[in-house]
Amino acid sequence: MPIAQTDRSQDPNATRIGRLVTTVAFNETVNAYVPQPLPPSPPLALTDELMNRLSEADRAVGRLDGVAMLLPDKALFLYMYVRKEAVLSSQIEGTQSTLDELLRYENEALAGKPLDDIAEVSNYVDAMMYGLERLKDPKGLPLCLRLLREMHARLLQKGRGENKDPGEFRRSQNWLGGTRPGNAQFVPPPVSEMDACLSDLERFMQDDSRPMPPLVKAGLLHVQFETIHPFLDGNGRLGRLLIALFLVEKGVLREPLLYLSLYLKTRREDYYRLLQEVREKGNWETWLEFFLEGVAYTANNAYESAMGIVSLFRSDRERIAAAGDQTNSMLRIHELMQTHPFLNAAQAQRKTGLSAPTVNKAFEGLEGLGIVHEVTGKQRGRVFAYEAFLEILDAGTDVAA
Repeated sequence: MPIAQTDRSQDPNATRIGRLVTTVAFNETVNAYVPQPLPPSPPLALTDELMNRLSEADRAVGRLDGVAMLLPDKALFLYMYVRKEAVLSSQIEGTQSTLDELLRYENEALAGKPLDDIAEVSNYVDAMMYGLERLKDPKGLPLCLRLLREMHARLLQKGRGENKDPGEFRRSQNWLGGTRPGNAQFVPPPVSEMDACLSDLERFMQDDSRPMPPLVKAGLLHVQFETIHPFLDGNGRLGRLLIALFLVEKGVLREPLLYLSLYLKTRREDYYRLLQEVREKGNWETWLEFFLEGVAYTANNAYESAMGIVSLFRSDRERIAAAGDQTNSMLRIHELMQTHPFLNAAQAQRKTGLSAPTVNKAFEGLEGLGIVHEVTGKQRGRVFAYEAFLEILDAGTDVAA
């Protein structure tokens, strides 16, 4: 239901609830919602339940950050994990693309032009890596509105969103749910109020004068960004990227390995309901309990994935080393497939410098060990997949899940 104006005189959270302003959108007069600036007032009630969730989330994130430093190739894990997140975050928005499709597209194993769905996911990867580089560059940018606009330009650079003003805050009214503003589930702030909302968001994001646990602050920032909905498209994806980048900037994580999209995909109804409860009732605490539960779940899941990948690569290297013939070439192909889990012979030749006969024999050896499998069924233009690796990465990315 759309937010309605109610009597809040007896509500202790009344000062947390935003105000409704009348605006005209597509020739309809509607009530748009303008949120209160952060932090919430009255201050958050740090209940035992909320503190327990925060403690669990802190422990899980610390464990994930620690194991990331032990990985033999942090860049590799980040490379694959960002791609998994890109698929999941885009699926929440209705994009019908799988991780396999993205990886095949990136490795030229899919013929023809990329589908819009795959292009959108590829854009997400580009936006994330760009934001990370800008944050880590001493001459780059802090997490700010300018950086969000630059990331948004990359997020919508091709595919269905390229006509939705990439890199520009909206200049017209948008709405969520419904077929038009008049029957919308939620109408974000009008353009006339949006600049002030964004300035308040940036000020809170960069204000370190008031102590607040970074995980809690990340949860507040995400809701506020989604409520302002400052772009015509891509708000959900960018709002989820904001969480990971904020935690990197604050030193909670050294690499952006915490992505909540799998949790939010499986709890989608709760996610949208709790966002609305913050707006209608000022109920930040229940949202934060949900958010911190998701942080702990996600961090533990990422930890198990990292350990599974490390174990798989080590085991497969040992099997290859014990195989005898073609060991060196098989090890080089195996290493290459850790970043290109779909690979054909021509790509392998180009990237390793090995001859065609050597590459083909290496693939035969790896297939004989059950490490790779040919997936096209063709004699020419064969494509090999590192299936055990893909199974770890694929968890939760089935479109129907």
